[in-house]
Amino acid sequence: MKPIFILFVLVVSVTIILPTLLAFPNSKASSGKLQEGQGTTKQPSIDIAKLEDSSIEVALYRSVSKIVEPIPLEKYIVGVVASEMPADFEIEALKAQALAARTYIVNQMLRGEQKGLPKGAHASDTIDYQVYKSDEQLKELWGKDYDWKMSKISRAVIETAGEILTYDGEPITATFFSTSNGFTENSEDYWENPYPYLKSVESPWDKDSPKFYNRQQISVSQFEKKLGVTIKNASSIGTIVEKTPGKRIGSVNFNGKILTGKQIREKLDLKSADFMWERNGDSIIITTKGYGHGVGMSQYGANGMAKSGKTYEEIVKYYYQGIEIASTEVLEEKIVVRR
Repeated sequence: MKPIFILFVLVVSVTIILPTLLAFPNSKASSGKLQEGQGTTKQPSIDIAKLEDSSIEVALYRSVSKIVEPIPLEKYIVGVVASEMPADFEIEALKAQALAARTYIVNQMLRGEQKGLPKGAHASDTIDYQVYKSDEQLKELWGKDYDWKMSKISRAVIETAGEILTYDGEPITATFFSTSNGFTENSEDYWENPYPYLKSVESPWDKDSPKFYNRQQISVSQFEKKLGVTIKNASSIGTIVEKTPGKRIGSVNFNGKILTGKQIREKLDLKSADFMWERNGDSIIITTKGYGHGVGMSQYGANGMAKSGKTYEEIVKYYYQGIEIASTEVLEEKIVVRR
């Protein structure tokens, strides 16, 4: 009887203990790597202190306080990206914006132009250069969304730290704007100077932008006053002479007076130089397509590219033709010398 009893105890023990031993590793895995594989994605940690660690400082003229504030380069880029692009854009689009913003200010620092600035300043915090908001301003602006927005934008800046866009070894004029009409514009078709990297490219992603279409109304008298033209009859407002490769208005003939699309856009404060109009009694209704000057990188286009799986490198090399991504390290000495 004793051997049978011992055998019975062994069988019961194995029956109880073995399933427990087998289940233990599975329960551990289900709360670790296995769970991550089921779709829980941990956001990469970032070291915010890196934003302060820069050998380059931007001497920024604060338009309200009227003082020139030295700001570490990467911290400055965070303030610009946060001000110029929505934080809910794709991370690759935010990275592309960081490169454009960093390139813009490095180029500005190397050229040393100080139009409208006090001595020693590199740029102001307004649209005359690049819009910049401080950490305190962003906390007030974003409220309860501050933490995730700041974390996301800081990540975009830190993961591209020190990277700028160059052409023939020099920083480019990295212009950008909100929304295209489906195409970007050649620089020479909006401004006087041609740049080999600022060429018209198709940008179909912009059609999803909430700023793609705009409609506004102006009185005939105001229209004539602002443009310095006379509309003789209700059937004809002006004759389009030419369009640009970017499908915007090149020039319009108003009974012998020629105005460029850019002039009309600026004088009437239109969202874009891609416009059409019609007369309705004593008013003119103007419909525009796109938002901004159209030269360089479209922000909503960049976000559309990122949604389709493109990286920030692919985005910037699409909107800025023939450029390379380089490091600010090769330019630090030149920037320091010009301080």
